[in-house]
Amino acid sequence: MVAFGKKLKDRQIQEWQGYYINYKLMKKRVRQYAQQIELGTLDRRHVLKDFSRMLDNQIEKIVLFLLEQQGLLASRIAKLGEQRDAVQEEPEINKIVELREAYRALGQDLLKLLFFVEINAVGLRKILKKFDKRFGYRFTDYYVKTRANHPYSQLQQVFKHVGLGAVVGALSRNLHELQDRQGSYLSIYDQPTLPLQDPVVDSINAAVDRLTNSTNFLNFLGQHALIMQEELPSPTEEHVADKQYHFMSLLLNLANTFLYMVNTYIIVPTADDYSMSLGAAPTVCGIVIGAMAVAQVFSSVYFSAWSNKSYFRPLVFSSIVLFLGNVLYALAYDLSSIWILLIGRLLCGFGSARAVNRRYISDCVPLKIRMQASAGFVSASALGMACGPALAGILQTNFQIYKFTFNQNTLPGWVMAVAWLIYLIWLSIGFKEPSHEAEDVHTPPQSNDANKALEEGLKQPLLISSENKVDEDADQDGDDSEEAPEESRQPVNSIVAAYGLLTPSVKVQLLIYFMLKYAMEILLSESSVITTYYFNWTTSTVAVFLACLGLTVLPVNIVVGSYISNMFQDRQILLVSEIMVLIGVLLSFQLIIPYSEPQYICSGLLLFVSAEVLEGVNLSLLSRVMSSRLSRGTYNGGLLSTEAGTLARVVADATITLAGYARQSMFLNVTLLPSLFICISSIIATCFTYNSLY
Repeated sequence: MVAFGKKLKDRQIQEWQGYYINYKLMKKRVRQYAQQIELGTLDRRHVLKDFSRMLDNQIEKIVLFLLEQQGLLASRIAKLGEQRDAVQEEPEINKIVELREAYRALGQDLLKLLFFVEINAVGLRKILKKFDKRFGYRFTDYYVKTRANHPYSQLQQVFKHVGLGAVVGALSRNLHELQDRQGSYLSIYDQPTLPLQDPVVDSINAAVDRLTNSTNFLNFLGQHALIMQEELPSPTEEHVADKQYHFMSLLLNLANTFLYMVNTYIIVPTADDYSMSLGAAPTVCGIVIGAMAVAQVFSSVYFSAWSNKSYFRPLVFSSIVLFLGNVLYALAYDLSSIWILLIGRLLCGFGSARAVNRRYISDCVPLKIRMQASAGFVSASALGMACGPALAGILQTNFQIYKFTFNQNTLPGWVMAVAWLIYLIWLSIGFKEPSHEAEDVHTPPQSNDANKALEEGLKQPLLISSENKVDEDADQDGDDSEEAPEESRQPVNSIVAAYGLLTPSVKVQLLIYFMLKYAMEILLSESSVITTYYFNWTTSTVAVFLACLGLTVLPVNIVVGSYISNMFQDRQILLVSEIMVLIGVLLSFQLIIPYSEPQYICSGLLLFVSAEVLEGVNLSLLSRVMSSRLSRGTYNGGLLSTEAGTLARVVADATITLAGYARQSMFLNVTLLPSLFICISSIIATCFTYNSLY
């Protein structure tokens, strides 16, 4: 992991070196402020005034140079426009080709300028975040609001880059008109969705998309997967990712995610009946369902470590273990053994390759489509969660072949065993193992490298907007010193070291993640027991209810990612979602009045939907505030979140089994009490953490 300051220096275009943000100087000044305040030689008001002036000067330098370069590009476009008019009067193929190449050369220079804006905006965002972290101010909030909303704002040039948009539009239109339109007289304004079919325009559009990147459904859904990314990936790293990318392998990776989620939830509607058929109490379903999560606590670690060397072999091992686990789960009925049932579920958990799925997307998918792949990971998980119970509802039959019984209890195991066998064959044929060669050489890029870095680089928001900057409350980028030892930037090598990098706010985010996973697991895992006792629901009815809950995941994320997150700060959505989960838990209790189906369905739906909103916002925040040292390696951010969620499921399923020792009429309230306590604790921790930071 290379420090941002060093990356900034190495990635600068040499002839423009004096016009970049002086990140090293500003970082040094922040340290000096801290020392002077500690010694009492400087008051905070002076710090705010001096740092604001320094930022204003840096932004003015950047913007004036940007305007100068925009003017030069505009002059070149005007001259090329005169040549274009002349060519249209006397069209000659050679002149048209020359003119098109001239526009493309201009496009390459425009890419350089876009990269200039991009790297400066990242520097501004990071130094503002560093200042807030060091002093505990809401300075970013104040600075962006006062500068961005002023009629003479120079910061708007970095935020909105209106002039650059005009240059991009002029270049795109002229290249479009020089293409062979096969007799069409329509312009890009008549058909805005018409593909321009020119590589340089595609590169420019991709760069502009990165510059205007804000919270939307795709980014929201992608961050839901907690697949972390570096601020400024080197051209070498992106070149390696491009070479490693293989669409069929990515599809197989997502198929593994989908099948595993189906495998997790397909037994939920019938787990209590299966336990009773083997002579156990119906609440033993908590252990049956939770056995998979117990094994996943350990499998996540060894699969994450294994993915350092291979992706194909862990996926093969996962498929074989899941095949065997499902066969044992199905055979337990004819063998009349609850232990065979539990061993089968444990084997399924040991086959959990979600750490490999995340790691493959992080390491082997090019950055320009990584957000789409991350969104695909979340979508595959959500679809599997819905399909599992729905499939269980369909498998309502009973017959025998030889000595093997096929009924609603055993068919989920047999169906998943066949599914994993088919997947294993597909995996053996279609998966391409990517190279694991380490790229250690990072040479300063020339202009072509800068162009390529811009084409394939950043997908982070440029500068923290007034809506979301308070959420980025920690900065552990490893760049506090330009001369920091290289090992301080490397991935951590133990779970203890990873925990040591967690700031208080990150710990609170993981507590929230634990809480919501616990509440969701209680709701889902005890659904068959509760609905049978209170409402006499059949397995098919339980399956439909759980499938409907699963189908809410994507619509909820669309609404939150496309609308709600653009109107409110993420921490506001976070707190409101926690409160709504708390209300859902409270409404689920059986108190004085008889427990009714509308109460159960409405409270369950409110709890589940609120938890889904909370999960998306929470992981979105977590992906931004977690140390960049946790973006790679075995003990990465994805593994930490997976372990927190898995532990929550284990505790929840154990709670269900232990609550079975209470009177059946008290079972529901006993299982909900820990959810209530954890939820209140997370709300208090959230309020305390954000108030203390800001």
